[in-house]
Amino acid sequence: MTRFVVTGTDTGIGKTVFSAALAGALGLPYWKPIQSGLEEETDSETVARLAGVRVHPEAWRLVTPASPHLAAEIDGVTIDADALVPPPGDLLIEGAGGALVPVTRTLLYADLFARWQIPVIVCARTALGTINHSLLTIEALKARHVPIHGIAFVGEAAPDSEAIIAALSGAKRLGRLPHLDPLTPEALAAAFAANFNIADFS
Repeated sequence: MTRFVVTGTDTGIGKTVFSAALAGALGLPYWKPIQSGLEEETDSETVARLAGVRVHPEAWRLVTPASPHLAAEIDGVTIDADALVPPPGDLLIEGAGGALVPVTRTLLYADLFARWQIPVIVCARTALGTINHSLLTIEALKARHVPIHGIAFVGEAAPDSEAIIAALSGAKRLGRLPHLDPLTPEALAAAFAANFNIADFS
């Protein structure tokens, strides 16, 4: 059984595109536990469009584009954290924002990851500031005994930043996904195949 969680060092860094690439390459069903913001294409819709894999319905779909804890309060919804149980079988789960985004007022995504004990892939942008953001994210996950599968970088090449993050954190550098324009299923699949070793995910 192949199961991964994808989290990030920040929001808007490209983890949904990476999730689509990985899900497509491995043929993994995808699950976004909580979707905040429904006006634009949702992450589940993006992955379905780019990867063509099975997409499990979100446990909660929140209208307000904000952190889940706040979006739920604004929408008048109560998130039952105990009900956030991953579907069985092969699966790729994508969190929201970074690892320390609150799911509720008392629970962070990293706490969920610790409960699930599914290997986590940290998506990190390559832009300035990534060393600090990446090392803090990995330390927070390690403090909760979350299994870390490795780091996937997104953006333009930054060899020194990528190398020092891997060296200092002890996490495996899995590869780097460049920004793609246009972003098509074919271009994404080709970029993933060129920049990642599929054996690293077996």
